[in-house]
Amino acid sequence: MTVVDIPPPLPVRDRSDQRDGTAGALSPMLRRLAEEQATGVLVREHGTLYLAQGRVVHAESPFAPGLGVLLTAHGTLAAAAWQHAAERSAGPPDAARLLLDAGLLPEGALELCHLDALYDAGYFALAPSSTPGRFRYDATPQLGPLPSVPVVALERETLRRRLLLHRLWPDPAADSAPLIQTDPVGAAQVPPRRRAVLELADGVRTALRIAHDLGRQAFHTLVDVRRLTADGLLTPVPSAPDPPPTAFHPPAPLTVTDPDVALLKRLRNALEAL
Repeated sequence: MTVVDIPPPLPVRDRSDQRDGTAGALSPMLRRLAEEQATGVLVREHGTLYLAQGRVVHAESPFAPGLGVLLTAHGTLAAAAWQHAAERSAGPPDAARLLLDAGLLPEGALELCHLDALYDAGYFALAPSSTPGRFRYDATPQLGPLPSVPVVALERETLRRRLLLHRLWPDPAADSAPLIQTDPVGAAQVPPRRRAVLELADGVRTALRIAHDLGRQAFHTLVDVRRLTADGLLTPVPSAPDPPPTAFHPPAPLTVTDPDVALLKRLRNALEAL
């Protein structure tokens, strides 16, 4: 009888302690804060992240419409109700909790808008920066009724969004410049959502201004803008060229006439006589 040696089993990688490959790719500081389960506020060049026990509970950016805009733009909540709650609160999360406790908002709608606003602002907060971030330890951010997000999840989603925009149209010029239509006739053929973006492209509004006016997430508006740009229906307004440098003309040489010479002589004689 022939004995066949049975090969040893192949080693199996233990995934229980395997870290996400994207962790820390956008902000090593944010990754360290998550590992130490820090609570406080991380201020970056393009936005702010609020952490509670190492998780992101809120995000803000001047480039993204906030929670109040998303809640009030399409009738989910009356603008007056949000304004009243915001005046009595330290920030959007607290205002949302007041509205939730008062029964003025469906819990599911609030959670969805909260996550939309968080990922939207977080995308800009984690944008490449020319200045280092600053973290302030603060016990104010808290885990509460609104959902929080792990740091690795926010980083992974931000990277996914960057890749999507690049695949749609690699030139980011349309993201921040004023936009204008290039083919008004072709605009009638696009879906209603993108048509609404085209209708506001008046040569003055930027993509982020359009997002605010439509009450939509800024990133989703960037997706529409890049698709419209790729289709040749939208283009950024070219910036005005810098004025040519002013030619330097040296001053004319000083000329002295005969009367001037005579005057100078009289002044000199008068001074010598003193």
